Amino acid sequence: MLKHRLLHPEILYAIASAGHGSKILITDGNYPASTKEGVCTETVYLNLAPGIIKVTDALNTILSAVEIEEAYVMTPATGEEPEIYKEFRQLLPHLSLIKLGRFEFYEQASSSDTCLQIVTGDQRLYANILLTIGVVKP
Repeated sequence: MLKHRLLHPEILYAIASAGHGSKILITDGNYPASTKEGVCTETVYLNLAPGIIKVTDALNTILSAVEIEEAYVMTPATGEEPEIYKEFRQLLPHLSLIKLGRFEFYEQASSSDTCLQIVTGDQRLYANILLTIGVVKP
């Protein structure tokens, strides 16, 4: 049995098949997942109902299984910082969030480096995060 909290077989397969530099996208319920999917991306739908599950729930679980070296977030055109960024910073205290505009974020997230896209039912605006897998040190 696995010791970490991540048990979802498709998610485990996707991250186990990936490596350093591969990207994991966790989206809110508004993200255009089907039209912005990368060519090498495995998509897992966890959007059971509005608000279930949250991006931060998925992120917290992913962090139990994989090292993260970068985190990109989608920034509103107004430049105003969404409330969700506080929670991202709490979960990723060792990283600075890399802010991208909406279309720049879409481009990064749909690149061939994105191995996994997790779609949640989170209703918070701009609750999308693109993670770069880091190195597991000996």
